[in-house]
Amino acid sequence: MAGSRPEAQDHPPENGFTPLERPAPRLLPHIDGCVLPSLGGFGRHQKQLVVLTWIPALFIGFSQFSDHFLLAQPNGTCVSPAGNHSNWTGPPLLASGAPALQLRANGTAEEPGDSAGLLCACEERRLELQTGLLQNVVTKWHLVCDSAWKVHIAKFSLLVGSIFGYLVMGVMADWFGRHPVLILSALFMLVFGLSVAFSVNVTMFSTLRFFEGFCLAGLALSLYVLRIELCLPGWRFSMTMVASFLKVGGQLLMPGVATLCRHWPIGDDWQVLQIVIISPFVLMLPYVWIFPESLRWLLATQHYKRSKAMMLRIARKNQVDMTTEASGVLAELEQELHKKPQRSCIVKMMSTRNLWKNIVVLCVNSLTGYGIHHCFARSMMDPEAQPTALCHTDYYTMAGIAVATCLALCPAVGLMGRRGGLLTFMIITALASLLQLGLLNLIGKYSLRHDTVLRDTLNRKFSVAFSIIGMFSSHAVSTLSIFFCAEITPTVIRGGGLGLVLASAGFGMLTAPIMELHNQKGYFLHHVIFACCTLLCIICLLLLPEPRGQPLPESLADGETFTRQTLLHPGEQHLLLVKYERDYSRVHDTPLHLTATGGATAAVATALAAVPASYALATGGEVIGNCAIANGV
Repeated sequence: MAGSRPEAQDHPPENGFTPLERPAPRLLPHIDGCVLPSLGGFGRHQKQLVVLTWIPALFIGFSQFSDHFLLAQPNGTCVSPAGNHSNWTGPPLLASGAPALQLRANGTAEEPGDSAGLLCACEERRLELQTGLLQNVVTKWHLVCDSAWKVHIAKFSLLVGSIFGYLVMGVMADWFGRHPVLILSALFMLVFGLSVAFSVNVTMFSTLRFFEGFCLAGLALSLYVLRIELCLPGWRFSMTMVASFLKVGGQLLMPGVATLCRHWPIGDDWQVLQIVIISPFVLMLPYVWIFPESLRWLLATQHYKRSKAMMLRIARKNQVDMTTEASGVLAELEQELHKKPQRSCIVKMMSTRNLWKNIVVLCVNSLTGYGIHHCFARSMMDPEAQPTALCHTDYYTMAGIAVATCLALCPAVGLMGRRGGLLTFMIITALASLLQLGLLNLIGKYSLRHDTVLRDTLNRKFSVAFSIIGMFSSHAVSTLSIFFCAEITPTVIRGGGLGLVLASAGFGMLTAPIMELHNQKGYFLHHVIFACCTLLCIICLLLLPEPRGQPLPESLADGETFTRQTLLHPGEQHLLLVKYERDYSRVHDTPLHLTATGGATAAVATALAAVPASYALATGGEVIGNCAIANGV
């Protein structure tokens, strides 16, 4: 138009320089805020994949609790006592000429009349199970008395294999991707799991169980990471808790599965049970084609060519028009296609300032939670109960406590957040442990000294009550610590970080077979140590950030800035941190300050006058007029 003038002429650049335009913020690093919402958010495609991660959780529960049936200790009956029956000084013989004896948890003999070792002295023994099976590994190879230590080695093998699996598979998941680890773990789980059923001796059984635990750990870890990375912030915890419920469901269904395998016509029933709990993993073989790689991991490690194809596939399944909804993300992705992938390892965590501390705190929490859980379980068991009642009652009690924990975690975390819920359950664990260790001794020492029966009854009831509360809270601590780590660890090292916390949980689980191997010697000290660890954890938990509602960190830089929120309001914190540029040109000295500075100047001049000129020149100074300036003064 004739009357219009260019905008540049109306506002000429100051000082002859054109102001630089700020670059547009990048969209690809903000996966929860930009990328996934542009692809339909938590749409149909993501929900289908999350359901696929739930299905194996039931089978993982079967495998993790199979030791309770494959390696259960049987009741023993002495069929042929050593020596002549006329010289038998043990308990009264049964109709078959055999005294009924029981086995301790470590496989040695125990009789109600305190005749330990009588069963081991028998020439011929009959072992009977009370766990739903007619025969298991212990009864097949007679792993009692002098061979009882082999049972504990078999229990160690699965847990130690899981520990190594969490560490190794976590690193591989960060380096090669989540999908390869998932498929390889499922494939070798079938190979080693089915081979366990055809073991010819206990050595072969223990060795194959080690590799079974290794593959089981890789399977559980990869599914956990994939489930977390598929969800938006509002869905992460609820989707994880559904998987936890299914895992506990496998624990509850395991006795029924063992009972169904009891009268199988072909083979030993323990072999049938092993095949039954491993065979469902065949359903995971089609995951090679139907389960994709994690889009979050592809973007975080700069696999942009694979990311583009993945984004187009997700948009098509979620029925999203990429030309309108995700045009900015695709345009930026096109500009980044030339970049090479960059992988990371958990070792890089040591170069951070805050991230490694958070992971170490969660590792200690997980170790303490699972370690003290066994202490509470041991206190809950009634040593005077019959083996049948002891087996079924304790097993279902622990499973029921796990269900109650999952039910309580959902509202607790919803109200208090991740850090608040974890801190609350850790405080409950510490209180239950300290009261169980201290209050029961006070009851026996300062009250009811004459009524021993009432005192023992109260001690027993209080011990069971505190044990149930402690098992409940310690299970919540362990579950929440693992989930907490998955949220605060960056995507590039999430597999390794989660593997460390899960491996720490495995070390906590190892305390159970270790105590059984030593016949519960040192149990009280064991409980005291973990009780002290709970107090330490309470202090350390205050240093953790609150990840509720926050996007997952993608890079190490994101994880480093993911720190604990201060007690101040964000606006107040900003006022403390902002730097103001003040103008002090019109600020004049007060008369008192002028007098003080004048006196100081005169004193300095007098001191300099006393410095010889030759000394000033010798030390690099100079003479200006009659004044010697030494060292630049």
